[in-house]
Amino acid sequence: MPETIGQTETQFASFDDAPLALRGGGSLPQFTLAYETYGEMTPARDNVVLLFHALSASQHAAGHNPAVPGLVVEWDSDCQSGWWDGFIGPGKALDTDRFCVLCVNYLGGCYGSTGPASTDPATGAPFGSRFPKIAIADIVDSQVRLLDRLGIDKLHAAVGSSLGGLSALSLATRYPDRVGIVVPLASGVTTSVLQRIHNLEQIAAIEADGHFKGGDYYGGPAPEHGLALARMIGHKSFISLSTLEGRAKRIVRDAAEKGDSWYQLREPIESYMLHQGRKFVRRFDANTYLRIMDAWQGFDLLADAGCATYAELFSRCRDQRYLIFTIDSDVCFYPEQQEELAVALAEGGINPMRITVHSEKGHDSFLLEPELFTPHLHFTLGS
Repeated sequence: MPETIGQTETQFASFDDAPLALRGGGSLPQFTLAYETYGEMTPARDNVVLLFHALSASQHAAGHNPAVPGLVVEWDSDCQSGWWDGFIGPGKALDTDRFCVLCVNYLGGCYGSTGPASTDPATGAPFGSRFPKIAIADIVDSQVRLLDRLGIDKLHAAVGSSLGGLSALSLATRYPDRVGIVVPLASGVTTSVLQRIHNLEQIAAIEADGHFKGGDYYGGPAPEHGLALARMIGHKSFISLSTLEGRAKRIVRDAAEKGDSWYQLREPIESYMLHQGRKFVRRFDANTYLRIMDAWQGFDLLADAGCATYAELFSRCRDQRYLIFTIDSDVCFYPEQQEELAVALAEGGINPMRITVHSEKGHDSFLLEPELFTPHLHFTLGS
């Protein structure tokens, strides 16, 4: 059995030497990124794998981290366990005997990186509604600043799952000389129409909560009902229906748990979905959720790179190697979206390696079934 990563600790890097220009206009004069590393860098710092996390994950990808200081959200037991622990460690998919894995909480996040809940140095109060819009390209640019700080000129690989795959592609296409291997898992090259609808529903749910107050709710009740509903809307696309049913408790919870709703719960799956929404609000910030949703909605790989066609975009990436993972039961990033990515790469003269994972667990297979991904990651990364 491969060894596991032990206890880890989040590190923080603060940047105030130059403002970070933002795609939506304006800039952040200063910001902090929370990150973790696993494994040792070589003296040449050429063995680093940058791992981009998905929508609601954090910098804590492996091992056990008992606490992160200064958070406004609860660092619960789910947060304390690394979200990709089955993939990272000696002999695992991201083999820490060979590679140094770096994972960074997104700019705009709520797990230690500067975000809406952070203190605005100009006012001494949380940013709230004053925190700017953040694009995927901004998230990537902030992490490139961290790579510079750490002395990493070129990454061995950039790996990203789901929304993280969009970030990996943004890095690869706008900084082609800074990464050798690109691995998007269960991701795509655009935001699909169905994703835009699902995302809009989640945005509307949060903004409709009376406690939202335009984003300036810190110091008072948080928009928990809206955030819980948003999580329920999103959650149904992350896991297959059969997996949802299998996880649902077999006893319908007492009707009192549903609060002031007149609806009487009838099925375990209803109880399960309510539970998922309600537990999520303790560990995530609504403003961060909105910023990441907005970044997803605004994702435009061509425009961010200043290109008119995919042929132009990916022709600059011909020295990179690509591994694309499809999950056949995925209803968040459907298999057609990886086909679209492969076609776009081909227009730029790139022939990616493509793997279809056959799973009943849906989109979250990339979290739950490392054995289905590890052999192909080993082969591509050179383990």
